[in-house]
Amino acid sequence: MADLADQVSSAVHSVIDSFQSAPQAPPPKASGKKNVHELLGGGKCANVLLWKQKNVSTSLLVGSTVAWFLFEWSGYTLLSLVCNVLLFLIVILFLWATIASLLHRPPPPIPEIVLTEEMVHDSAATLRVEINKALLAAHDVAIGKDFRVFLKVTVVLWILSKLGAWFNFITLVYILVVGAHTIPVIYDKYQDEIEAMIGKLFEEAKKQYSKVDANVLSKIPRSAKKSE
Repeated sequence: MADLADQVSSAVHSVIDSFQSAPQAPPPKASGKKNVHELLGGGKCANVLLWKQKNVSTSLLVGSTVAWFLFEWSGYTLLSLVCNVLLFLIVILFLWATIASLLHRPPPPIPEIVLTEEMVHDSAATLRVEINKALLAAHDVAIGKDFRVFLKVTVVLWILSKLGAWFNFITLVYILVVGAHTIPVIYDKYQDEIEAMIGKLFEEAKKQYSKVDANVLSKIPRSAKKSE
């Protein structure tokens, strides 16, 4: 009996040792796919657009709606409104400063705004990077290097041309504000379904482009390159 117990004990220990020495399964790899919050920058702006700060998002949307309604109701354009507001402020501040000097009172508390060299340099550097990205994308589109970028640019320009013909500038800005507060939320909720649908549309557009290229574009005679 003692021998049998020793054999059972040794068998149990050998099974436990085999489990402990077995290689562990590697942890699941983190997906490199970014969510909508990360694509929007992951800051306060992303929180507002994704309605994570509902009070701020609601205030912006309601304020934009009221401003658009007032513009449409009053008939003012953005340029005329800005000029009238600036004219009103300048007259008020000028009268305030004149009366204050006559009554020996302090002038209006207007802070002196000065652009430092560092601010201008940082802004110019950021603007340079964005302009270079736009120029690189335009170059890729012009030489037909990236069909996906070409398709995006053409679709966006076509949509903007139609919207510009249908709406004025204020209405277009209001549509962009409403879209910024609705499209990211919908995309965040139905990201997989939307990307699958966009993939199908892209593949279909690519097939149609291949047909047009084979039947029309490839038959257009091209001038031979000039020898240097």
